[in-house]
Amino acid sequence: MGSEEPAAPPAPAAAATSTAAAATDEQPPWTIVWCFDGWHPLRRRLEALLPPWARLRPLDPSRPLHEQVADAQVLIPTTGAVDDAAIAAARDLRLIAQPAAGYANIDTAAAAARGVPVTIAPGYNSHSTSEAALLLMLMLARRVDEARAAFGARVIGDPVGMELRGKTLGIVGPGRVGGALAAAARGLGMRVVAAGSKSPRAELESLLRDSDVVSLHAASTPATRRMVGAAELALMRPGALLINTARGELIDHAALLAALRAGRLGGVGLDVHDPEPADPGSELYRHPKVLALPHTGAATEEVYDRFAQVLLHNICAAREGRELRHRLC
Repeated sequence: MGSEEPAAPPAPAAAATSTAAAATDEQPPWTIVWCFDGWHPLRRRLEALLPPWARLRPLDPSRPLHEQVADAQVLIPTTGAVDDAAIAAARDLRLIAQPAAGYANIDTAAAAARGVPVTIAPGYNSHSTSEAALLLMLMLARRVDEARAAFGARVIGDPVGMELRGKTLGIVGPGRVGGALAAAARGLGMRVVAAGSKSPRAELESLLRDSDVVSLHAASTPATRRMVGAAELALMRPGALLINTARGELIDHAALLAALRAGRLGGVGLDVHDPEPADPGSELYRHPKVLALPHTGAATEEVYDRFAQVLLHNICAAREGRELRHRLC
């Protein structure tokens, strides 16, 4: 949950919802459905904050979502697909509250047609996600997986990594996350170049040719799906590093595996996948030059606290008829 984002808003205060339970005791309880089998530390954090009238139910991954939401007033998508069938099946749906900036997995047209508001959480995880990208970049540059194996074999002074000072970092999608990563990279002595997801093709091609490290931070849209494919990978410098902490669908994984087989890339760091959860036994994820994390860019204590608070605010506000934060439609 970490792509191009607008400026980070202030974290919502818990006090804003402190009277919610008292103000709504006479209403029937609300059912809130957690729409993906993941992000459970965040779910538990929200559950601990909810007032007594709110009942949070996790997804049963063995059944389709639309079969589980008939009684739901609130859907929390995370990375689950909330499609028109799920929106239609929820007879008394009042809110779709997304704890992320991205919403490509939500049928916003179907929600708007029913008059159901959709809220997002832009900017809350910018710094944490940029730190995850920096972590992947540093681990690949210093060949940490190989170094850990070498330590186990009692090897000294091997493997030989790459110093990032003086190298060029190319950022695709210079929003809040990309900007935070750029600042950190400059602190390491790196040169930074950037291209937006709507930049002319020539700018992206120039970035790919010139960069020692390419880090993806573009939002997921029809225009950015598979934006890094065989042609783009062929433009990258031999031995370059590729980092993705934005959305898994930005990369053509078949083309990525082909580039790895051909020995073109020095390393690939993936914190996002398509689909999720990814299959760790697949050839791509078993490749020795691939370093994969389980979508942890936003998984920090601070970000989960902020996400839980904005979810709490919007759930209570929807019940009380108050203004929603970060309403999309």
